[in-house]
Amino acid sequence: MVVSTEHAAVNGRKRAQRSHREVADVLRDRIRSGSLRPGERMPTQAELADEFGVERGAVREALRILHREHLLSNVSKGSPATVADVAERASAGSGEVRPQPTMVGLAPRIAAAFDAPHVEIDALCLTSISLTMAIGEPLRQIHAGRRKPAKVDVRVLLPSRDIDLAFPAPVDGADHQGDRVHRRWLDQRNAQGQVLRHNLLALRSSHGIDVSVQFRALPFTPPVKLYLINGSEALFAYYTLTKRDEEIGQESLEMYDAQGTQSMLFPFKEGDGLRDTTFVEQSHLWFNALWNTISQDLELAAG
Repeated sequence: MVVSTEHAAVNGRKRAQRSHREVADVLRDRIRSGSLRPGERMPTQAELADEFGVERGAVREALRILHREHLLSNVSKGSPATVADVAERASAGSGEVRPQPTMVGLAPRIAAAFDAPHVEIDALCLTSISLTMAIGEPLRQIHAGRRKPAKVDVRVLLPSRDIDLAFPAPVDGADHQGDRVHRRWLDQRNAQGQVLRHNLLALRSSHGIDVSVQFRALPFTPPVKLYLINGSEALFAYYTLTKRDEEIGQESLEMYDAQGTQSMLFPFKEGDGLRDTTFVEQSHLWFNALWNTISQDLELAAG
């Protein structure tokens, strides 16, 4: 959503102050639309602070964000910044970050997230196995006294128990085998979710941390997994299907399934160029749209 650039007043009072991210959003929109042209000098920090009704510190943070995105140059505490030219934007931020298997790439990023005073993790996945495993290390560090965030908010979107999953699914498609595969998946989904919720909520009584853990159910099988971390990072992976044999009870069953922990995880970080920043923004919009519209309350109960 594009924030209006007009600074409205109500009953002679200025509207509630915007955050530095909101200021950055407005300025970014002006640069992308051409209202601020390449090579043009930006207004001074004092002028921007007055326009948006914020402190200069918020303006400086907004300018730093745009500088990291290579939209501004000459950002300093003194003279006004300059809108970067097109060639500079195209050539900047070309550093390559290699994708890694989920359990290699996810765990250190989840651990680093717990350095923040307010930890925010959103996840869309098939069972939450990878997230439950990855969050184990920061929990151990909290119990060891090496980290202590003030607040932890976790939201997880998982497939509903009431749908016919696209995968995992038996190769021959027999109804009785499909029921067994579905039961196995549902048991894993519920067990992993219960462990994740229990381990996080235990931080309330053991360390006085404000914790919220929420689950909602999707009416479809997600073909991808997505992790959003502290509002600034998105980790994305495809569920790639393979045919394999799985022991269910005493019988070996051939099925199509995805090895989620081995899915290659692609990292995108706000500030690492326009592409990454836009991907993070759009991923948040997509996740929130699913959370607030077609998803439903999810009970992690057996049976």
